[in-house]
Amino acid sequence: MRSASLHTSDLAIGYNLSGGAVNLLHQHINLQLHPGEVICLLGPNGSGKSTLIRTLAGFQKPLAGKVFFGEDNFNNLTAGQLARQVSVVLTGQVDIANANVFSMVAYGRTPYTGFIGRLRPEDRLIVNQALEQVGINNLAHRKFDELSDGEKQKVMIAKSLAQQTPLIFLDEPTAFLDFPARVEILKLLRQATRNSGKAILLSTHDLNLAIRFADSIWMMGKEKPIATGTPEDMVLQGQFGNYFDNPQVTFDKLSGTFTFDAEQIGEVAVAGSGLHRVWLEKALERKGYRLMGETKSGCRISVSENQHFVVNFINKKWIAEDIAAVLEILKKLDLSSENRATTT
Repeated sequence: MRSASLHTSDLAIGYNLSGGAVNLLHQHINLQLHPGEVICLLGPNGSGKSTLIRTLAGFQKPLAGKVFFGEDNFNNLTAGQLARQVSVVLTGQVDIANANVFSMVAYGRTPYTGFIGRLRPEDRLIVNQALEQVGINNLAHRKFDELSDGEKQKVMIAKSLAQQTPLIFLDEPTAFLDFPARVEILKLLRQATRNSGKAILLSTHDLNLAIRFADSIWMMGKEKPIATGTPEDMVLQGQFGNYFDNPQVTFDKLSGTFTFDAEQIGEVAVAGSGLHRVWLEKALERKGYRLMGETKSGCRISVSENQHFVVNFINKKWIAEDIAAVLEILKKLDLSSENRATTT
């Protein structure tokens, strides 16, 4: 069995309040994080994701229980020893005036040089390797505060790599990024685990990317135990629905996404095949049309061989070149009133 880079023993997290009161978020937490793993921490807002990361990183004390880095109880580690075990990237944006990218990444060498220590040749080599690994060596002399959000996040990841810790924790590392940048960041993190065997824990709200990139998921919920497992097993076991479903939103096991019921405004039958049919059906469901069998609906839309759309309704026919045109035709037909007439 692989030895864990981190494990917890009967951990309890939360906050000590004034007057001796305690805000207990979770207790009896027994988790493991192994070398070469990417763990995604998921859960609704307020479920305790940031509190767990801050507790594991030593930024706040646990209410009970223990956290181990390897065999070392982190309560017995000095701040310097802790900084050589785990590097942390928090949610808030970092802005330091006049610092260039190389200097920002070089801060990761502080546990080895001291806060005002000079970089040795080997430190500079490690910084340059981190810049190259993240693909931002061309930004080394740029001012950090002039970078885009995605570039800044890459710099902070390079800093964590330069810190050369076996563990990296990231709290919402893709929160301010567009979709391509989020994918790029997660690919970088995956590469770091494969190249150097680091163990990475990151919190995120992006369920789709978590399912795609995580080796394992830790699922947190309010007043629920932390559930763990591979993404695919958790989908099959209904864990995502258990922790996220509400009357308006439901997790669809087949697509691996959340769905919601739009207000029903009519019934439509669709015929044809291929991508044009798939995306036509998505558009119809999004607008609130219920997809029916051809014999049960007075409106029928077919995808022609030349990828146009043919709308048939009460012995009338319309040709639409794209989905937007189909939706405009349906709007004029007012199928909701037609449905009311046929059901009364």
